[in-house]
Amino acid sequence: MISHDQVLTAAQMRAAEDVLITRGTSVAALMERAGNGAAEWVWRVAAGRAVTVLCGPGNNGGDGYVIARVLAERGVPVQVVAPSAPATKAAGWASGQWGGMPVGEAPGAVLVDCLFGTGLTRALSPELAGLLQQLAAAHPFRIAIDLPSGIDSDTGTALNEGLPDYQLTLALGAWKRAHWLMPASATMGERRLVPIGIDPVNGAGRLTGRPKLSAPTAKAHKYSRGLLAVVGGAMPGAALLAARAAMRGGAGYVRLVTVDRPDGVPDDLVVQTGGAIDAMADDRVTAVLAGPGLGRSEDALARLDAALASGHPLVLDADALHLLAPARLRERRAPLLLTPHAGELEALCRAFGVAPAGKVAQAQALAKAAGAVVIAKGADTIVAGPNGELVFTPPATSWLSVAGTGDVLAGLVASRLATGAGPVAAAEQALWLHGAAARLAGPVLLPDTLIAALPQAWKEAL
Repeated sequence: MISHDQVLTAAQMRAAEDVLITRGTSVAALMERAGNGAAEWVWRVAAGRAVTVLCGPGNNGGDGYVIARVLAERGVPVQVVAPSAPATKAAGWASGQWGGMPVGEAPGAVLVDCLFGTGLTRALSPELAGLLQQLAAAHPFRIAIDLPSGIDSDTGTALNEGLPDYQLTLALGAWKRAHWLMPASATMGERRLVPIGIDPVNGAGRLTGRPKLSAPTAKAHKYSRGLLAVVGGAMPGAALLAARAAMRGGAGYVRLVTVDRPDGVPDDLVVQTGGAIDAMADDRVTAVLAGPGLGRSEDALARLDAALASGHPLVLDADALHLLAPARLRERRAPLLLTPHAGELEALCRAFGVAPAGKVAQAQALAKAAGAVVIAKGADTIVAGPNGELVFTPPATSWLSVAGTGDVLAGLVASRLATGAGPVAAAEQALWLHGAAARLAGPVLLPDTLIAALPQAWKEAL
């Protein structure tokens, strides 16, 4: 069964193509599939305008020759820039099928970048980088085939400075990690997948999509829908935000557990003052959130320990992540989710004695070391599980880069967990709701407007 949501490394992609070749599909036939599929998108975008295809020496360049041939057959004005001759048998075949002569300079309306794709690990030469920049400047619309040239497909790192950006990127065969990792993902514009028949790959990541949520059953009541305890601390505002978001996340009952009742508590939020241990002892609690506004005092540490010892599924965010240490998880068996941003992720990796490079590797190593699902937040957010799960999320609006939206996300994750969703599913559902609400809230959003948009986001997922 062909999978359209898997996210592959360069090595996984090569191995997947080798499987097809072993079964009898030639490299040239794969190139035809990829080139024809990409040409369909280019043809639609070009709408009869002049197209320039920049072809490299490898198979990505071969895809470009197929694209040029198909466009010419459809009557689109097309020219090819090829700084060097094809260096693979399949690319040479594709060049011959095209049958034209490359040109040196090529102003036009649409640039199709087929210089290099998946597997590039070193910077473009100054000459090639200069040519790419020159052609990009001469074309108002730019399309990257598979990946923009000069990008490391496994990390999303730009291997050269000053690389152009694109309005459209066409992934060939499967998504690559760079399609969803910063800084590369910010340069790719819209992303579309061109299938070529790749089978599911063991150990692959996957791209999350719109969840299918459901309304409460006819027999539902507040406890059957889940009771979430939000453990507050020294700064009640953050915990209150998280609790308010959780009330819109699907749980039937949200209880804010604080030392003193804060100001501004809505009438429909239950507040329990006093010690956290007593609050955690309620058998009706189905999940706990600790961290937003918790503080880092001895009292905060005691409240965190009460949450950890409760045995309930638990989400740790913000201050709780700074207080967390491996020793505190030794007796922990229930599901655990951690929601670090980049700085917290690095600090947790140090605390747990893992030191890989790169966001994906850090999240995966921490998930395994802590036995937790890790939501590594940022402009590119990924979810890593202790059993090797790896989920990439499409980018949300940059208007989310404001204080308090992380508290909203933590409340949503914990709410979904309280409803009975598994930890990875809870993370995916919450991230989707968070991103959809942000889109609906519009520009210059604040946590309040984000929470207010959650019912409409829910409608889109029902």
